[in-house]
Amino acid sequence: MATLLYRLGRGALRRRRLVVALWLVVLVVAGLAAATLRGPTASNFTMPGTESQRALDLLSEQFPAASGATGTIAVKAPADGQLATPEGQAVVQELVQEASTLPGVVGAVNPFQVGAVSPNGRYALVQVQFATGGDEVTDEQRTAYEEVGAAVEAKGWQVAPGGEVLGGEPEIGSTEALGVLVAAIVLIITFGSLVAAGMTMLNALIGVGVGMAGLFALSGVIELTSTAPILALMLGLAVGIDYSLFITSRHRQNLLEGLSPEEAVGRAVGTAGSAVVFAGATVVIALAGLAVVNIPFLTVMGLAAAGTVTIAVLVAITLQPALLGFAGNRVLPRRLRSTVDAAAPGETVGEETVPAEDRSGFGFRWARFVIRFRVPVILVSLLGLGLLALPTPDMRLALPDASTATVGSPARVASDLTTEGFGPGFTGRLAVVVAGDDAQATAAAVPQVTAMIQRTENVLAVAPPQLSPDGRTALLGVVPKTGPTDEATETLVHDVRDAVGGVQGVEVLLTGATAIGIDVSEKLSDALPIYLLLVVGLSVLLLMLVFRSLLVPLKAALGFLLTVAATFGITVAIFQQGHLADLVGLDTPAPLVSFLPILLIGILFGLAMDYEVFLVSRMREDFVHGDTAREATISGMGHGARVVTAAALIMMSVFGGFVFLEDPIIKSMGFALAIGVAIDAFVVRMTIVPAVMSLLGDRAWWLPRWLNRALPNVDIEGEGLREHLEDRTPTRV
Repeated sequence: MATLLYRLGRGALRRRRLVVALWLVVLVVAGLAAATLRGPTASNFTMPGTESQRALDLLSEQFPAASGATGTIAVKAPADGQLATPEGQAVVQELVQEASTLPGVVGAVNPFQVGAVSPNGRYALVQVQFATGGDEVTDEQRTAYEEVGAAVEAKGWQVAPGGEVLGGEPEIGSTEALGVLVAAIVLIITFGSLVAAGMTMLNALIGVGVGMAGLFALSGVIELTSTAPILALMLGLAVGIDYSLFITSRHRQNLLEGLSPEEAVGRAVGTAGSAVVFAGATVVIALAGLAVVNIPFLTVMGLAAAGTVTIAVLVAITLQPALLGFAGNRVLPRRLRSTVDAAAPGETVGEETVPAEDRSGFGFRWARFVIRFRVPVILVSLLGLGLLALPTPDMRLALPDASTATVGSPARVASDLTTEGFGPGFTGRLAVVVAGDDAQATAAAVPQVTAMIQRTENVLAVAPPQLSPDGRTALLGVVPKTGPTDEATETLVHDVRDAVGGVQGVEVLLTGATAIGIDVSEKLSDALPIYLLLVVGLSVLLLMLVFRSLLVPLKAALGFLLTVAATFGITVAIFQQGHLADLVGLDTPAPLVSFLPILLIGILFGLAMDYEVFLVSRMREDFVHGDTAREATISGMGHGARVVTAAALIMMSVFGGFVFLEDPIIKSMGFALAIGVAIDAFVVRMTIVPAVMSLLGDRAWWLPRWLNRALPNVDIEGEGLREHLEDRTPTRV
């Protein structure tokens, strides 16, 4: 692999104008395709095969009028008892008539007809039925719905439209650009060169542009959830910058060793590029592996992010060498440019001297410190990560509802007003579908089903049935006493299903946004251990292939588990338990979004393998070429610490920029990824790894002979490339 990439890097530099032109053409074509083929994104999270989804499919087929999105308009009168007056009833009727004429609305229900009026006569709920699902409601229809009741509000009443119809895709604004700005500053400090920093950032942005444009172009033929493009943007930016950073850093080191720009680029792509390809492959495999969970929206999210990572790898090993060719020696700090010549380190050329390697830097000093106090370092690190992981067993999963939306948003105002007037259960009502072969069977079963549900603990009320035109399908509204994400509501869903499961002659299914969220969370929770086992097993196999060792992969896998446990613990403590929630701008603590843990495992696995490969591959490289295990560990840390630190800070900055978004899903994803990267890079890879490697010594690289013969040699440390080049003397061009 290293030899092939070496040739690719040299070829890209020689034909740099062609390479840059081709990537710009790809970017323009992808942009045009995105502009013309882009389709809508979905804000709902469906789960085929679950009872709640079967109920929705049944409603869509037999009762289409009830299968569209619903809205609930909460109304608050100026004083108690005012709804009981003729004037108050006239105001509500005016609002109902206005809602009925909104674009996209099938009809609105007068709250006095269904008893949706609070006991104190001050609050009422107007049910609004849309003709289409929430993802098919247009922006114009949604805006008209949000502005309903202006005339009523002018009379001193409070009107708050809410419900699932308000769900939309989160917006990408200027706040996350702060992360990119911080990343640029880190690059400038790391390289000491505006040219190197700007080129690396430009390379990453072109890759992200191509990846995102391609993703939006495909959205016309595949259903993307609203969070999929944001996840792809997060990862595309982070790994795009990091991969270019690794190759540029090795290229600069090669230049300082006296190599020509072409030879320096070739060797940088052959060595650091090999690590980039492998690291990118691990990220792609982990994300694509989400498909084994068999959850469609999660599969799409994983594949979308994997696509942008693939583009980032291709850009790093082709476009980056071309840009380095244009930059020449300007990728170096100004003070070092004049020292670059075809001389060996320490050799005088004219009045300048190519500097010998400085082994007094922070990375070398940190490695020596960790090795000297390796046992205490390991114990303290394990104790600290263990303490951070303590809240993990208390983790609860759910899909977010309006009660956790940003304070002041339309959805949150409606939810708070509904809870204020009726209780939390009215914000997460359930729907029971009763379907028979004929109208008589359904009519006979409805009273029986109603009675069973009313006897179930934690049920506040059961609404009268709505019947389909042919009478074969009935829809019952069930109001819990507790909110949508409350544990008692989850128990109620199971209790109702158990209670009505034995009704004969009809099919009884429980659905609704709350039930869907519970079904999604439970299926994801069941899939989590399987996926974790798959990822850990994969990491052991891949690293065994790369490092020709048994103990190094096991150490890496255990370190990954430590990272995951500590990250889960911190995220639970802040987002679920509410500790220090103000620091991340979280209004309301709530259970973690149900797909966050499994997504976090997939992404952190790939990123953890990035740092493992970039640090340990250099240790392996030096060990293979004669260094002792201790010297190789110090050398690997010394050469890799600065770059890995910069890479981790960049990833943390990019991910952290998404914490400033108001959407709680994106906020928690950005936070968990940023914290996970920090823990894995600085505690696990740069502290525990060198300490453990020094303890293992030569045994770290032991591999049974039979297994060594069976495993293919991917040569990620460039041993074959060195043999290929050892008889060559590079000349300047």
